[in-house]
Amino acid sequence: MIIELRPIGFIRTRYSDDQIRSSWEGVEGYIEIFEQYVAGLRGIEDFSHIIVIAYLHKVTEHQRKTLIVKPRRAVRLGFSLEDLPEIGVFASDSPHRPNPIALSILELIKVDRNILYVKNLDLFDGTPVLDIKPYTPSRRIDNVRIPSWVKLIEERIRDYKQINSATHNK
Repeated sequence: MIIELRPIGFIRTRYSDDQIRSSWEGVEGYIEIFEQYVAGLRGIEDFSHIIVIAYLHKVTEHQRKTLIVKPRRAVRLGFSLEDLPEIGVFASDSPHRPNPIALSILELIKVDRNILYVKNLDLFDGTPVLDIKPYTPSRRIDNVRIPSWVKLIEERIRDYKQINSATHNK
């Protein structure tokens, strides 16, 4: 079976890959939609958030063979790499996966014809966008079960944000 997908546009941002990779909250940028798809944006401006499906074009063929990963971003929170669990790639947000497809929920700031200005962007400049969907309350799930190691990382992220917020407000 061959699956062929074509981009509908590209991510654009002034931030470097390293800046995006190290950001907890994402960065600002925009999505440039190709002219032939502009009619498909009608009504999107009324939504506060959008779901963007993208192709992670910088993932190498070698990285696509990765099936076991560690949640490495947690190292920035003080976890040692040795203390982090090895998990299957499908239990992670790792970009290194057999089909490097990204799903990002972005805050939609404004729409200017074929340009969608967004916040919380976690995709690199030049990333091909495959699809966009509105984020609606029907997609929200309240009762979610997550492993204890994820809860621990989330607690450290909250602490990290509080410390940084207090530091920036001085």
